[in-house]
Amino acid sequence: MASVSTLSSTSSIANASQARDLRKLGIDPDFWYPLARSRALKAGRTRQVLFAGRKIVLVRPEKGEVFALEDRCAHRQVPLSLGVVRADKLLCHYHCWTYDRSGACVSVPYLDGEQTRPNGVRAFPVREAYGLIFVYPGDVSAAGFQQFPELPRFSSTAYKTRTLDRSIACHWSFMHENLMDMNHQFMHRSLMGSVRATPLHVRSGDDWVEVDYTFHRSAGKQPLGERLMINRKQKPDAAAGRIDKMTIRTQYPYQRLQFWTAGAENPALDLWNCYVPTDIAQRRNQTYGLMMVGKPGMPGLIHLIWPFITWFTNGIFAQDQEIVEAEQRAFDEQGEDRNQEIFPAILSLRELLREKSVLLGAASVDAAPIRLADLPRA
Repeated sequence: MASVSTLSSTSSIANASQARDLRKLGIDPDFWYPLARSRALKAGRTRQVLFAGRKIVLVRPEKGEVFALEDRCAHRQVPLSLGVVRADKLLCHYHCWTYDRSGACVSVPYLDGEQTRPNGVRAFPVREAYGLIFVYPGDVSAAGFQQFPELPRFSSTAYKTRTLDRSIACHWSFMHENLMDMNHQFMHRSLMGSVRATPLHVRSGDDWVEVDYTFHRSAGKQPLGERLMINRKQKPDAAAGRIDKMTIRTQYPYQRLQFWTAGAENPALDLWNCYVPTDIAQRRNQTYGLMMVGKPGMPGLIHLIWPFITWFTNGIFAQDQEIVEAEQRAFDEQGEDRNQEIFPAILSLRELLREKSVLLGAASVDAAPIRLADLPRA
């Protein structure tokens, strides 16, 4: 944890005030973040990815596991992603300085064996799972290093997974709020008809907030894509205690939505999302998601109905993207967060995001992050 002494006495007060504005906070780097899809990085190739303005190069050797380095050559600072992969090394495109997976500079063609090689670049831990390449950009001694997402339904034969990968022009906190606040169903009326969400319970812990909902359709027909996706077995019967239930949970920095139809033991839908800031101001994010849909009983049927599910969810996602980007534009125009929030789940969510996130611009990218808890209360 960073000491408050890393700030000047004057900036400390200013930063403490800034930290109350969630949209001016940064995401904590001390967690695993998906930065690319596995299929986007071919053997023997490189790929530049971004985390909160930091450029990282992913490298997949012809043999062996992916590794990640700062995307800069220590010599002239040009992107290493322009370089050449040979065996398990990365050669800079400019002067052929060569780096291994630890970031060490292991060869400079015009130095003889007696000369000391220059310092290298930073390497980042990498894990490949769920068809995604995860990078850990923070401090490996922090607790987040041990908290890799566990998603057992991804490999379950009872589910088919759709991978989501979208660039969205908004602060990542808007994404958490949009998914958790299901009171916005009016916005989806063109796709879903008139649906009302009823919040049931809000719960919270040290690093999580979750809310349960049930739903009621008062007008319009259920869309085909939705009906095929949830694959209902029984009709809801509130008197008998059978209701549809959706649970949405932010467990910082990830978010998950699960939906059970009435009487079902396993969720019909299990959606895991991570919103990765890409620019230094963190007003854009790359949303990676894994949408795990329960398969119907008939073998192979899921593949026939998948286009309808894809069409329906694409429509929902597009409407959500349009509105969160509008929220970001309003924030940019006003210069501050003027939201008058009243929903208890979102109030709890905002407090969690504030407490767990870090100050922007308070230190260099390699310095320890400064969290709200590090600062004096105003």
